[in-house]
Amino acid sequence: MSKGAKIAYQPVGLLSGVVAGAVSGALFKQVWKLVAHEDDAPGAMQSEYRMPEVLLAAAIQGAIFAVTKAAIQRTGARGFTKLTGSWPGD
Repeated sequence: MSKGAKIAYQPVGLLSGVVAGAVSGALFKQVWKLVAHEDDAPGAMQSEYRMPEVLLAAAIQGAIFAVTKAAIQRTGARGFTKLTGSWPGD
């Protein structure tokens, strides 16, 4: 990919990361409500939760974020390729 195309893709990549964070956060809240029947997930520094609860919440949140980010980045890359003819990862 040309240097110009790489520079042109940077805003797309940045925006996709922001969107992925927002979407995955909303998805995680809904999933956690279904799994734990609680509105808020336990945080690592909250003493009222046991270690397994904290680790389960972190694992679910991480998986949701990774899948959401990959899906959104891939969609952005495909759109960029349709517009420019260059795949941003090459």
